[in-house]
Amino acid sequence: MQTQQQVSPEVIAEIAREVVARLRTQMQPAPVAAHAAVTTAPRAAVAPRDGVFATVDEAVNAAYEAQKKVAALSLADRKRIVDIIVRICNDRREELGRMELEETKVGRLDHKILKLTNMRFVLGVDALHTEARSNETGVCLIEHAPWGVIGMMLPVTHSVPTMASNAINVVAAGNAAVFGPHPSGAKVAQYALQLWNREIERELGVANVFTTTVEPTIEAAEQIFHHPKVALLCCTGGAAVAQAAAKTGKRVIAGGPGNPPVVVDETADLDRAARCIIEGAAFDNNLLCIGEKEVFVVASVADAFIAAMKRAGAYQLDRSAIDRLTKAAFSFEGGGGGGCARAHVKKNLVGKDVAVLAKAAGVQAPPGTDLLFGETDENHPFVVEEQMMPFVPIVRVSCADAAIAAAVRAEHGYRHTAIIHTNNLETATRMARAINTTLFIHNAGSPASLGVGGPGYFSHTIATPTGEGITTPLTFTRERQMVVGDALRII
Repeated sequence: MQTQQQVSPEVIAEIAREVVARLRTQMQPAPVAAHAAVTTAPRAAVAPRDGVFATVDEAVNAAYEAQKKVAALSLADRKRIVDIIVRICNDRREELGRMELEETKVGRLDHKILKLTNMRFVLGVDALHTEARSNETGVCLIEHAPWGVIGMMLPVTHSVPTMASNAINVVAAGNAAVFGPHPSGAKVAQYALQLWNREIERELGVANVFTTTVEPTIEAAEQIFHHPKVALLCCTGGAAVAQAAAKTGKRVIAGGPGNPPVVVDETADLDRAARCIIEGAAFDNNLLCIGEKEVFVVASVADAFIAAMKRAGAYQLDRSAIDRLTKAAFSFEGGGGGGCARAHVKKNLVGKDVAVLAKAAGVQAPPGTDLLFGETDENHPFVVEEQMMPFVPIVRVSCADAAIAAAVRAEHGYRHTAIIHTNNLETATRMARAINTTLFIHNAGSPASLGVGGPGYFSHTIATPTGEGITTPLTFTRERQMVVGDALRII
């Protein structure tokens, strides 16, 4: 029997304040990208059924009862649930992708759709394993057991894809989940969740494996955090929410900030490097936390690299255009008394199309351009800040070691993601050791780290501050051991 932890009113009030601040500073509605061709009429509220409940208590209690049934299922039946989620995400990808872009108004429709097809790369029940150790005194059996009900906070940037990859991990491990979507991506999350639940109940007879509330409010998030039947918390997309969740005393799996740097040295295949950088930085208009955000290139090959970027389809901005874009993309505060003003990303250009950024820069990029780029210095706001826009700053440096040092500074110790393009394995090794990121990519685009064009596996939750890395079903399990003394050792 779980018992509710006693939390002081002061802590609850502080959590509420932090969550309010996070929600208020998230992305505000803005015009949909011109190429997306979506409607802008608001969607009707989702009815409370098929996992969507009026209150958090109802949602958690329903998931609590469902989890008992999920835990009793065979691994083959858990795999059937995983297959249902993957199938619906794939079969309804255009509908769900269009709905998400319509509601969140950030990113690109083609990439919203592609992210849903990537659910096939998420690890399921195949990630679970049993371990055994033995010696002359007996045998130790190690199993990975479910936690129960997991409370999961979702970002606006990847609402359904994050929920889907989390749902696959969670249910493969034998858990159920109650989701707290971002208010600007809640309706599409509710709709997808209902589609999954209906099919799961129809095929396996288990209702409400995944639940949420009709209205994703601050109070609802707080109640999920503190509900005694929620055993574990997982927060993706906002440091304030993760910090608030951590103050509950429960274990938290948390995604963190990133500002992935790229190093290009004099031995790199420059055309390949350019293609990879465009692939990663342009994906969903650079909303991915793993996406290439700034490039440090050795000066001896900088001109050739810039030419390769142009050949690959990126459009170069000159200094005056970069200045105009910077003024449109950032606000500045402080700087009095001889100090430097601190740049803050404005939300109006986050996740917007190249055409929107080009207009702000006072230029017109050719139709079909996926990425803007231009030369800056190392201290430019586009280098220092995680800006999530389809513009990449290029910084010339004297040598590979200088590039690595600059990349370490730009990454800010987040330990998230870094990329290098080099044919010198010693240089790649030096950078990997120096930057110490959770994800390190060599001679590939950032999506390769999640199994897209690479050997990795997929999830939209990368737990960097809490150390779990790319989440898998094992992330959402408890290790249990059974020891048998003086028996079962057969050699």
